[in-house]
Amino acid sequence: MRHKKTEKREISLDPIYKNRLVAKFVNRIMRDGKKAVAEKTFYQALTLIEGKGHSPLDVFEKALQIVAPKQEVKARRVGGANYQVPAEVRGDRKVSLAIRWIIQAAKDRPSTQFHTFSEKLAAELLDATQNQGAAIKKRDTVHRMAEANKAFSHFRW
Repeated sequence: MRHKKTEKREISLDPIYKNRLVAKFVNRIMRDGKKAVAEKTFYQALTLIEGKGHSPLDVFEKALQIVAPKQEVKARRVGGANYQVPAEVRGDRKVSLAIRWIIQAAKDRPSTQFHTFSEKLAAELLDATQNQGAAIKKRDTVHRMAEANKAFSHFRW
């Protein structure tokens, strides 16, 4: 091996829910180091979810669990040709992909229906728990790609 393995940084718990997943999500929302703004946005989204009669933390964790992909494709170069080889997604990557997809899907929601990012995020989380929304569509696309390229799974190593 050429390089030593980088150590995973320990992420502190978030101040309100004492949850590491929430802290990761807030860090991912954060832009230009403005953590207070990211926290405010996220907690507003959870308040909106709570206002609709749901347990906010349960909805959040369930959404992440549902959006997380089981398989993905990785490019492998074999004999001058590139193959999309299906591979199982490990735990850390599952969570980070789910977080990324939910945030991106919330950003891409139309501004005509929702005005703030908090509203968009709350709607996306609620949609994800019902197997709907853009984040779910993204997960299904990734799964479909892995299924379509199953013939190349013998190139896995």
